[in-house]
Amino acid sequence: MCTHPACHSRRRFLIGAAAAGLLAACGSGSEGGGALVPLEIDRSTSCALDGMILADYPGPKVQMHYAGRAEPDWFCDTIEMFSIHLNPEQARAVRAIYVQDMGKADWDNPQGHWIDARTAFYVFGSSRLGGMGPTAASFSSEADARAFAEQYGGRVLRFNEVTADMVVLDGGALHDQRM
Repeated sequence: MCTHPACHSRRRFLIGAAAAGLLAACGSGSEGGGALVPLEIDRSTSCALDGMILADYPGPKVQMHYAGRAEPDWFCDTIEMFSIHLNPEQARAVRAIYVQDMGKADWDNPQGHWIDARTAFYVFGSSRLGGMGPTAASFSSEADARAFAEQYGGRVLRFNEVTADMVVLDGGALHDQRM
């Protein structure tokens, strides 16, 4: 039996994914599936879009859970989540979306503090950079979001106020000052 910390983390992830699958099979939730719980990032968690290792980058991360799938898609940035979610070609039924509460999580090494993305407050246009450059910082509290915006700039929006033209994916290339 492996005693390495990575094995324990992977085991917890697999147990959580299996539990989510069992809950979905029970059909006890309002959307035809059971209640979902957010999983946790480990050293092998990678972005569904580009394979980046989430733990290597700052800023809020995202997990998007789909109907019929035990494991979520992970995103290294909230902009990616909004871009995928607001894409008119998105056909998969989304059961839950979790983002990190940056009023509680460490910006440079965000762990835990998962909240429902649809009830969060987002700060767009701040000077803080995420895994893909400019990002939308996520908060459970409007007061925390406003304090962040006062310190780092930007404007506070709710999930349903974000539009597709605000979340264009360019792979960060337009914002990379080293190129």
